[in-house]
Amino acid sequence: MDTFLNHLLFGIYPYIALSVLAIGSIMRFDREPYSWRTGSSQLLRRKQLMIGSVLFHVGVLFVLFGHIVGLLVPIWVFDSFYVRHEWKQALAVFGGGTAGIISFIGASMLLHRRLFDARIRKHSTFADTGILALLWLQLALGLATVPISLGHMNGEQMVRFMSWANGIFTFNPTASLFLDGSHWIFRVHIFLGLTIFLLFPFTRLVHMLSAPVRYLWRGGYQIVRSRRNLSHG
Repeated sequence: MDTFLNHLLFGIYPYIALSVLAIGSIMRFDREPYSWRTGSSQLLRRKQLMIGSVLFHVGVLFVLFGHIVGLLVPIWVFDSFYVRHEWKQALAVFGGGTAGIISFIGASMLLHRRLFDARIRKHSTFADTGILALLWLQLALGLATVPISLGHMNGEQMVRFMSWANGIFTFNPTASLFLDGSHWIFRVHIFLGLTIFLLFPFTRLVHMLSAPVRYLWRGGYQIVRSRRNLSHG
């Protein structure tokens, strides 16, 4: 890949995407708090929704956790605990691959439900369907990297991507060079991931940042309906 294009996509674009993610999410929460939720269509094809949603969310949670730990934890931390790159590569391929398959099946069920049910499609926004399609494509690309990774079980490719991610968060101006020469599927996978970050504040994905923690300390309550006829005299 051309050095300038490589630097533009993987040296500059990450900061644009992450900045929009942070600033856009804060602004949306501040200016449109009532949009900070997911629209519900659970009355339609409920069984398919529940199964697909569980598979997708469980798989994605493991995938996200694996990416965060695998890419953002400095390499020297793994080295200090004598975690060999080959072990980490094997865990990423087989553990991440399994989680990816689970989430891909769930995403496929959710996307099928939204596209092929006329009633659901009618009440779906372009953003709802579009972001789900992008997530489906991103999962497909992630699974497509597994066969390639099987040919690099020594961990060399993994170290390359870790060095790039660490370089981005430490403001290394030459971080993009770590991806120069890597397989195009990995680069497209990374680019699409950054694009999802860019679109994040403008979609239903923002609900991922919310957690009902206030229920942990709020006292319980009970609604009581009286059967008495109340007269006004």
